[in-house]
Amino acid sequence: MEHVRVIFFLFACVLTFVPFHALAQVDAYQFSRFRCVVDRGNFTANSTFAENLDRLVSSLSLQTSKPYGFYNLSSGDSSGERAYATGLCRREVKREDCLSCIQTAATNLTVLCPRSKQAVVWSTHCMFYYSNRTTYGRKELYPTQAFIAGRKISENRDDFERLQRELLNRLKDIAAAGGLNRKYAQGNGSASVGYRRFYGAAQCTPDLSEQDCKDCLVYGFERISTCCDGEIGLRWFCPSCNFRFESDFRFYEFEADLEPDPPAIQPADSPTSAAKPERTGKGKGGSKVAIAIVIPIVLVLLFSICLCLVLKRKKNKSRDRIKVLENSGSVTEDEFSDTETLLVDFENLKAATNNFSSENELGRGGFGSVYKGVFSNGQEIAVKRLSGTSGQGDIEFKNEIVLLAKLHHRNLVRLLGFCIQGQERILVYEFIKNASLDHFIFDLEKRQLLDWGMRYKMIGGVARGLLYLHEDSRYRIIHRDLKASNILLDREMNPKIADFGLAKLFDTGGQTMTHRFTNRIAGTYGYMAPEYAMHGQFSVKTDVFSFGVLVIEIITGKENNNGRSNDDEDAEDLLSWVWRSWREDLILNVIDPSLTTGSRNDILRCIHIGLLCVQESAATRPTMASVVLMLNSNSFTLPTPSRPAFVLENVIPSNVSSSTEGLQMSSNDVTVSELSPR
Repeated sequence: MEHVRVIFFLFACVLTFVPFHALAQVDAYQFSRFRCVVDRGNFTANSTFAENLDRLVSSLSLQTSKPYGFYNLSSGDSSGERAYATGLCRREVKREDCLSCIQTAATNLTVLCPRSKQAVVWSTHCMFYYSNRTTYGRKELYPTQAFIAGRKISENRDDFERLQRELLNRLKDIAAAGGLNRKYAQGNGSASVGYRRFYGAAQCTPDLSEQDCKDCLVYGFERISTCCDGEIGLRWFCPSCNFRFESDFRFYEFEADLEPDPPAIQPADSPTSAAKPERTGKGKGGSKVAIAIVIPIVLVLLFSICLCLVLKRKKNKSRDRIKVLENSGSVTEDEFSDTETLLVDFENLKAATNNFSSENELGRGGFGSVYKGVFSNGQEIAVKRLSGTSGQGDIEFKNEIVLLAKLHHRNLVRLLGFCIQGQERILVYEFIKNASLDHFIFDLEKRQLLDWGMRYKMIGGVARGLLYLHEDSRYRIIHRDLKASNILLDREMNPKIADFGLAKLFDTGGQTMTHRFTNRIAGTYGYMAPEYAMHGQFSVKTDVFSFGVLVIEIITGKENNNGRSNDDEDAEDLLSWVWRSWREDLILNVIDPSLTTGSRNDILRCIHIGLLCVQESAATRPTMASVVLMLNSNSFTLPTPSRPAFVLENVIPSNVSSSTEGLQMSSNDVTVSELSPR
């Protein structure tokens, strides 16, 4: 009965409140995008600019919240290494939430773009932009970012675009005419046939002049045709301005519901009004005014209480789902609870994948199946649905969520969300168009599409992704299952490391330990370093070994699967064959015959680097920082590799069994699948 009374009370509140105020529709769209401006140069870790940028970001924690949601900061002297930054929030964001958003955005951006001298991040509620040159009062039009609704108009296109432009131009003029504290406008306008109303908002950083604000917004309007042509909803951003347009969807709150701006401070010599406002009398007129003010306030409070009760129940329900996993592994409760915002509703995933239809299935393995899905806003996703018999249990499920939620790099697959519904365990990733590397490199026909330029780009991309995991992220991460099937390829064939179920947080507290041990050896035979396979010892050099195997596979086109390079059981294993060819000066024989172009010296140099990575002694293998340097500098003299490690089947521990699905230690350990979401 308790919940019935709550629902009835909420219903009564809504019925009472609706005549006074039409509420904006819930805008559940969440996003976070960043851009590292690579053509503006990079800085080194110990440079003066790095120190100034760190000092600037740290100073945000000492800032007091500002009423207009705009922050302009700088750090350093005039030596040329000064760091500059601006932060801007959406109009409806409260001042305390605004400062918190900018602090988080700034901290995250320095992690996402660890060496860029100029970078910007846009999130749902705020923007943060830093540079090595002054940003205040400058019209910054690059880089840009656009988001679309994913649905296009079907008719009356000319009328639609004309009325859209009329609304945006009107908002542009209002926003540009704003003062030194805020340049923002929102409003609605007439819609074309089939739509009730058009809604829009336009905003500039208030440090711009009126003309620069107009020019910035016009620059964005002119790019609608290239990014968002015919879209019924869109958002466009650059560092100095942004705008939004929606059809039949009021996404903003009324001015009366927003936190009011403080009175503008007038200059000391400016005239002030001599006539004081009349006092409201205590007669009938005064009483009516008081009633008119008090009643809406009371109704607002009642509605707020009702809404809070419902939201609290919904939040508790989400937390109950999360608590199912809280005691299932080594990831702390706080770490996992922090990912609550990534929770995706099961019904939304069913709709996105057409109820997990076989037509949407991209692949299937020991863990379950991967499906392609499309959210209602047009965003393509890959849905990894774990089966009840999956070797990936709750420990690995939690691990992948927590780690990927903290990691952001162009060469790592991006986690969009997860779902816990009864026995369902589902991970939602960005959709990667071209599947995984193994589908190309081990296929006789498809690998002919991979010239040396593509393969070198893949090698370099994976190297940078591992370097980020090992050294450049806030956490030192060891992947432990790097292999061709866990490298996904996007539309431009850029590699993205995937499947972090076995990854380990290695060093988060300044520890000096260089390796650790585990009795839960899990991974894929053929890619596992000998010290890990035989003794459970793992370190960053464990991933370096796997990377070396991957490099050799990419160049030879042969798979180091179960230690065999082809189907002949008596065949020499891949690493032995490449090593022997190296020693006998026959190394050209191992290059994939389909690699008919490309510098032979560059190819041989990469084989050399691969052999350095698979040396038997972990101490002699290079770090990923050294590998990236070797790949990018021909002037770097490569040391002579020693004999590679050979992991023979008769020396594998008795509790490890070889399998094409990976290694399985016991009923409690994972079986690593060969398929990954794409």
